[in-house]
Amino acid sequence: MDKNIFTTVKLVKGEMNIYDFGGIKLHAYKTCDFIEDEVFIVEKNGKAVIIESPCFFDNISELQEYLKDMQVEGMLIAYHGAGATFLPDVSRYATKNAEQYSESGGGKALIDNFTKAFGEVFDHSVHKITTIIEEGKVTIGGIDFVIKQTAEAFDVEIPEINAVYTHMLGHDCHSIVANADHADSIIAELKSYIDKGYDLILTSHYTPEDLKDAKIKIEYLQNLKKIAKDCKDAESFKKEVLRQYPAYSGGNYLDMTAGFFFS
Repeated sequence: MDKNIFTTVKLVKGEMNIYDFGGIKLHAYKTCDFIEDEVFIVEKNGKAVIIESPCFFDNISELQEYLKDMQVEGMLIAYHGAGATFLPDVSRYATKNAEQYSESGGGKALIDNFTKAFGEVFDHSVHKITTIIEEGKVTIGGIDFVIKQTAEAFDVEIPEINAVYTHMLGHDCHSIVANADHADSIIAELKSYIDKGYDLILTSHYTPEDLKDAKIKIEYLQNLKKIAKDCKDAESFKKEVLRQYPAYSGGNYLDMTAGFFFS
């Protein structure tokens, strides 16, 4: 599936890009919110499984309206634990470490920061996980998913559409990188995607991407490490990254990366 072959449905705030694989569809919801969230709906035979959740109230109501004619069988909550008012009666699936990440770990810290930054428009309530899942295959609504646990939460392979979901990629967007070792772990993961030959890479903060994008990101991460090694502080690091990548979005992510590398 070419990442550019989809049908677009314009919504009031966001938009839905629909990829048709024949017996199964992928609905990629671009929220157009303050943190550029993406939410994915995998639909088969009228049943749907949602990957991640919107976390701003206007997106929650908009997506619930869009889903009103689908039978939502479950929701996979990995890296985005906020937004619990979204479809409150639908089963929530997560690994144990993802549950902890959202309730008391790094994910909860992000939720607290976003609550301070965005106020009442942000739904800070945390999803209550109803089903703990393990690594390996899980079937929800007649759709197979393969769960891979990560340090913070979990990634999701969707074999029927030859796609994988992970937290962040963004071939022309800065990412949150904690240090050189973290960069190396991301590079290794992206290389594994290339080896497996996925058609689409889905992420929480970008439209669906492909393996060419993964290669671009690998080069960026390798260069990021080099720039950090040659710089003496966060400010010079940030300045040099901006010089080399002037068109990249995600400046707030670069701020966080600079802070981590030179903490």
